[in-house]
Amino acid sequence: MSLPKEDRIYTYNDYLSWPEDVRVEIIDGRLYMQAAPSRIHQEILSELHRQLANYLVGKACKVYPAPFEVVLYLDEEDKDDSRNVFEPDITIVCDTSKLDDAGCKGAPNMVIEILSPSTGRKDKLEKFNKYEQAGVQEYWIVEPQEKMVSVFTLEESQNYGRPSLYSDEEEIQVSIFDDLRIDLKTVFSY
Repeated sequence: MSLPKEDRIYTYNDYLSWPEDVRVEIIDGRLYMQAAPSRIHQEILSELHRQLANYLVGKACKVYPAPFEVVLYLDEEDKDDSRNVFEPDITIVCDTSKLDDAGCKGAPNMVIEILSPSTGRKDKLEKFNKYEQAGVQEYWIVEPQEKMVSVFTLEESQNYGRPSLYSDEEEIQVSIFDDLRIDLKTVFSY
């Protein structure tokens, strides 16, 4: 079994043929290798996941930290031929019919991406556009260097509006849950 090369167009079927330890994402058929996350990245991920998981105990929605694949179907693509396969840092799914053993097939309700120097452009532009197009209701971009979070919510027009910006001294009201607030002091307390 050969490792993927970055010079061709790939689909979800290709992704399924690769060894499980190959960490990649596919955006519009283009391959992006994933670097190992930093310690600070993992501390932020762990604290966000802890707060979300504690809230979701006993509720229908489920939260998943990376690695957890999300396959987005755009423009009525055949499911096996999707050219968009992501591994968000945190994924929340409320429609359990979208779940299988590998991850989520279709748009999750919420996605959180924690930026690193190598992923900033991809997360802010390419993934942003795909999450919006697929109908992800809430998309967070966490910037560890600035200790800031940009929150995008899907509007009635099916587009993300202007982001709400939060600093490390604030709490975020999660829009998909009326009674959940995330404390950023603890998220950025590394």
